[in-house]
Amino acid sequence: MNFQANSPHARDAAHHLHPYTNMADNEANGPHIFSRGEGIYVYDDDGKKYIEGLAGLWCASLGFSEKRLVEAATKQMEVLPFYHNFAGKSCEPTIELADYLVKHAPCEDMAKVFFTNSGSEANDTQVKIVWYYNNVMGRPEKKKIFARTGAYHGITLAAASMTGLQYAHNAFDVPIKNIMHTTCPHHYHHAEPDESEEAFAQRCADDLEAQIIEEGPETCAAFIAEPFLGAGGVIMPPKGYFEAIQKVLDKYDMLLIVDEVISGFWRTGDRFASETFNLKPDLMTMAKALSAAYLPIGGVMISKKISDVINQGSMKYGLFGTGYTYSGHPVPAAVAVETQKIYDEMNMGAHVKATSVRFQERLKQLGEHPMVGEARGIGLIGGIELVKDKADKINFDPAHKVAPWCVAKLTELGMIARPMINDSIGLCPPLIITDSQVDDMFDILDQAVDITHKEYVSTL
Repeated sequence: MNFQANSPHARDAAHHLHPYTNMADNEANGPHIFSRGEGIYVYDDDGKKYIEGLAGLWCASLGFSEKRLVEAATKQMEVLPFYHNFAGKSCEPTIELADYLVKHAPCEDMAKVFFTNSGSEANDTQVKIVWYYNNVMGRPEKKKIFARTGAYHGITLAAASMTGLQYAHNAFDVPIKNIMHTTCPHHYHHAEPDESEEAFAQRCADDLEAQIIEEGPETCAAFIAEPFLGAGGVIMPPKGYFEAIQKVLDKYDMLLIVDEVISGFWRTGDRFASETFNLKPDLMTMAKALSAAYLPIGGVMISKKISDVINQGSMKYGLFGTGYTYSGHPVPAAVAVETQKIYDEMNMGAHVKATSVRFQERLKQLGEHPMVGEARGIGLIGGIELVKDKADKINFDPAHKVAPWCVAKLTELGMIARPMINDSIGLCPPLIITDSQVDDMFDILDQAVDITHKEYVSTL
């Protein structure tokens, strides 16, 4: 593509190293530039309007024009634009946010929040806290953390190691030591013929226990899990899965880290998906919809059990030697506080539960398409998996990039979604979406899947 000299496209292609982008393609073809947003819609630099079907990156829960969040940021910028939280210092928005989150935690024994700037930083911090916890407890060998194949936990060094997707590992020398992976709990692909969800869930737990025994229980510290796998394809847990896993963790004195980066803040209809799936985390990760993505902020919530041990560590080692310059930054904290107020005033849980009825109906209907092997979801999140053979659950050759082709067609038709592993397509609209907008979204998706089936797949 020939770019106009000094145009934004040319300057981006020349100087911007993008995340999760084929950089050779970007240099050749340039970026897709977006200029503004309104409600659930975004507009590119040509003025074309799109339904943002993934809420940006699973995060823009209140859409793209919530003025109260702009006002909250502006007000805080005028009063105290920055202060840090090191050495016992604090500021009012950070205190208010931590207090609110603990008081609305999914289980009663949550005690404190450590703030970060992203979910990746938060999950890196989870690893450090688990290792610190066991060192203080006098168990320096108890360090191995188990994640799942297909999981996504971020892209910093330890978080990328826990992420169980190959593209996050290629050429980066991860996973690091003490990060293990266990069975992906995707019944559709990994169950034996006629194996029930409950039986498959128990087999996943048995696989985990076998790994723990092989590694040595005295070396195994924690298990990290998204309530449902997000970027790994929007995979719902099979029935009985977490109950079976929790029994194994209790048996071997291992901590449960629940990664609520995508699932937290009403995505399932509950404030946290830990409530939806009855999880009892020892540690919990949050980000994304915490501030509706208007400013970067993440957090680690820890139980009293963990907090008490950290206090013991401080008696031994002095200061708790981890943190970030912008941990608990007052401006993102103020925006996150206002975000929670908006959720509460909107009765967001009731809205999601009502709107998700239509969302899940349309998702299920799409699952009847001859090219859709599985349609899966909960609340206002879903995924479809495009397959070559529906009866035998046979995927397309990855080289054909069927889901990326379909997503490109979606973009052409005025909707943004995300292609994922196994030719899955993720759907995660802003929580403020209405029933009629849900229908608009699925009308476009139905059309794109049909076109992909008739015009592209038929040529393979």
